[in-house]
Amino acid sequence: MSKVALVTGASRGLGLELAKALSKAGWKVIINGRNAGALEAARRDIGGDIVAVAGDVVDAGHRGELSKAAQDAGGVDIVVNNAGILGPSPQPSLLDYPLDVLEDVYRANTIAPLAVLQAVRGSMKTGAKVINITSDAGVEAYEGWGGYGSSKAGLEHLSKVLAVENPDWRVYWVDPGDMNTQMHQEAFPGEDISDRPHPETSVPGLMKLIEGDYPSGRYGARSID
Repeated sequence: MSKVALVTGASRGLGLELAKALSKAGWKVIINGRNAGALEAARRDIGGDIVAVAGDVVDAGHRGELSKAAQDAGGVDIVVNNAGILGPSPQPSLLDYPLDVLEDVYRANTIAPLAVLQAVRGSMKTGAKVINITSDAGVEAYEGWGGYGSSKAGLEHLSKVLAVENPDWRVYWVDPGDMNTQMHQEAFPGEDISDRPHPETSVPGLMKLIEGDYPSGRYGARSID
């Protein structure tokens, strides 16, 4: 029986490239994305045994759909929490940050990854792995990145506690590095980010974590030995 992965935010960018690598390696992959049309295009592009479940991970009803997909697949071996949002573009300083928007950023980047795990925990197989995609902005203080960065800092600490509370799992919080993605472009409106690496350059490191025997912890996707 094929191993099963759930990858959120897989209609583009890093999530899409990781889903392609998993499918190529023989995994059954459940993918999520907010835009149904883009997600279906991704499903066709990825090929292989792919289940596409369109919706927003901040929505409890959609997380129930992901739970059902995981059950129907016979359980999941790994959950990759990749879905997230940047917030306003250009990004404001914290004292000018609209608090209702900041709540949305925290809900998507910090709370939703935990909510996804709560939804599918009953379908996670023995020895399951979790990858929470984080950022260097979660550990470094960058001017203008206070909203996004603090949401990722919250995700980092949630990941640490999850690892302590669930020693039978492997929990990884992974910084993929700068990437030439739509989100990264939105963070630098009007700037040329073509010098940033393509998301696929972060995939080999993620696959090492998925297929290897690394201890729980924080990793840089491009620096995994």
